[in-house]
Amino acid sequence: MKYPGASAAGTVLLILAVALLTSLVTAGATRALTLTDEAGREVRVPDRSERLVSLAPSITEILFAIGAGPRVVGVTQYSNYPLEAARLPKVGSYVNLSLEKILALRPDLVIGIRDGNPKAVIDRLAELGVPCYIVDPTSLDGVVTTVRNIGRAVGREQAAYQIAGQMASRIRDVERRVAGLARPRVFYQIGVEPIVSAGQGTFPNILIDTAGGKNVAADMAAYPQLNVEQVLVARPEIIIVTSMTREYDFERVRGFWGRWPGLPAVAAARIYVVDSDLMDRPSPRIVEGLETLARLIHPQKFK
Repeated sequence: MKYPGASAAGTVLLILAVALLTSLVTAGATRALTLTDEAGREVRVPDRSERLVSLAPSITEILFAIGAGPRVVGVTQYSNYPLEAARLPKVGSYVNLSLEKILALRPDLVIGIRDGNPKAVIDRLAELGVPCYIVDPTSLDGVVTTVRNIGRAVGREQAAYQIAGQMASRIRDVERRVAGLARPRVFYQIGVEPIVSAGQGTFPNILIDTAGGKNVAADMAAYPQLNVEQVLVARPEIIIVTSMTREYDFERVRGFWGRWPGLPAVAAARIYVVDSDLMDRPSPRIVEGLETLARLIHPQKFK
């Protein structure tokens, strides 16, 4: 989805905005550079932002990875990595932001994500004079680019380029190792009741393909609901269960599929659990997710 709607701000927001702008002026935050963000918007960002607000867990991870963590003053719900981020003030979920809470933190730069953050909130922040830099990673190489772009926006360009280079190198290494190999059928399960998988346009789908597998839901909607019969017909050779199914014990899920011993993944004992945060967050850790899948799908190439 692209920028769902949000409610208008009240009079209190204008008061907070005036206080924000006054604090910026008195702090001498006059130097700025103009950047084009990943949504194609021109944004004037401070030469060095001292109060950053992150509007997605993936953005939070990037900021901490490139050394800007000490300047982050607010994050969204589920920003749980690293541990320091989990202790920061929350401004809502990335799809349901609180404009009041964002303004109360007096940010000199807000970094948001195009696929999820409400456009109305971003537009209102811009109207109130708060710089908002938007990212839009939609591929693994796009995540690498986003790391570089955020680094430039917050004055950590050298560190960001180093991390981005390491990410790109690790991605290419996985691609090289799995090139030309047979692609086992993979069923990726993120929901138990109902059974939910990951299909078109999702990072799990991209990761499975890059790791040398064939996602059985690749041609389906982004997060399709499946019935047992559909999974049995697909005959997956590998079943990946994510930690998103937190209310279920993994052994219960394994036991459920074990009722069909003829299923290739069951017969070969290839049912695995993975950390969902590594698979669907466009942050530096997504490369760890890629390598994890590659080892599970082609263990002979990743000993």
